[in-house]
Amino acid sequence: MEAPTTPSADGYGSGAAAAAGGQGGGWFGQGPIGTPGPQPSGHPATDRSAPQSAQPAAHRPAPAPAPPPRAAAAEVPSATELLRRTMAEIEPIADRVTSYFYALLFLRHPALRDLFPAAMDTQRDRLFKALLTAATHADDPVTLTTYLTHLGRGHRKYGTLPEHYPAVGEALIGALARHAPETWGPRTEAAWVGAYTTISQIMIDAATEDELRAPAWWQAEVVAHVMRTKDVAVVTVRPDGPYPFLAGQYTTLETPWWPRVWRHYSFASAPRSDGLLSFHVKAVPAGWVSNSLVHRARTGDVIRLGPPAGSMTVDHTSDSGLLCLGGGTGIAPIKALVEDVARHGRRRSVDVFYGARRNNGLYDIDTMLRLQQSHPWLSVRPVLDDGPVGLLSGGIPQAIREFGPWHTHDAYLSGPPGMIRSSLDTLVGIGIPTHRIRHDSIEELVGATT
Repeated sequence: MEAPTTPSADGYGSGAAAAAGGQGGGWFGQGPIGTPGPQPSGHPATDRSAPQSAQPAAHRPAPAPAPPPRAAAAEVPSATELLRRTMAEIEPIADRVTSYFYALLFLRHPALRDLFPAAMDTQRDRLFKALLTAATHADDPVTLTTYLTHLGRGHRKYGTLPEHYPAVGEALIGALARHAPETWGPRTEAAWVGAYTTISQIMIDAATEDELRAPAWWQAEVVAHVMRTKDVAVVTVRPDGPYPFLAGQYTTLETPWWPRVWRHYSFASAPRSDGLLSFHVKAVPAGWVSNSLVHRARTGDVIRLGPPAGSMTVDHTSDSGLLCLGGGTGIAPIKALVEDVARHGRRRSVDVFYGARRNNGLYDIDTMLRLQQSHPWLSVRPVLDDGPVGLLSGGIPQAIREFGPWHTHDAYLSGPPGMIRSSLDTLVGIGIPTHRIRHDSIEELVGATT
């Protein structure tokens, strides 16, 4: 996902409070020093050195009027609410905050610079999204743990070690304290330290467990490179060892031409008996890795693979039909899911809508139509945003409204983030429950698997 910059540290060194501009105990949830304690119950203490009045009651001064009722105390925001308030304050200046974060990190720990790519622009964006995801799901431990477990495993490929996390924590809190003056204070600082400690421990534990059963990365030799269009290639590689994954998942790739720059690609087939892995790669403008894989990679080149990730997999204990929506190279994991269903031999309906802007974007339509001919339970419908007569047009969301009903199907979405968002809204609008919709929008989630 992203380089090792997502929050994560189990405890802090003595320099942490100084980095955040905090005061000693505020780091671990203590209140501000000097806060008055609760008042003792009962009557106030009497100064017994003062003489007691001997005046008759009738001549004593009238008692002071009772104070007005105390106003109800304002509701104290939860730790999660404090996290979200900080994120809302820094969101408009995210670039400035993350730049300051890296400046602190590399100034105080220059050796960590080697763990990061030479160009940091994309990395800064991914860091902010990772923080936003963690803060947003702080009160959803299941979602947060799933996300951070994948993140902790994935960060092994960067060379991240447990001792690196406190340094990241110091820089993170320092950046937030400087750039969120409206929301920052002892309670907010304590909330972030608590969240950071929890986040880091989940990531460290996941990496430690993963180290017992898998390498941090795999070397993989390119054994086939086929151009499907002028900017789309199918790249097939042979890993240097067993690489277990599930159809519908994705991995990260690093090329020898851009060290420490990793990008996400879905597997274009179900696991194969020969152990080969295929990816559909589209060269995008300013895409360092994608352009290298499409226009520079050749047979015999060696790339690196991170661990598999993603939850867009088939539940083979269910008989529900599958509604699969693939846009552009997002057809790759959809093809893998079709192969996976065929391999398990269960006759369950699978409906595929394969979308593209123009006809040449349907570069793998022949493969999908051959699969349809081989499997009577499979239906493949090509969809263009502005298609000619005889093809569905208007985009995938409009096309799926014309067919169905789909409320008993499990839906799978893969493609550009905009297509996933619009399709998700459409599916929910026609009655498919969100728990039956699966997608891995790499740039938007964490999601990403980040």
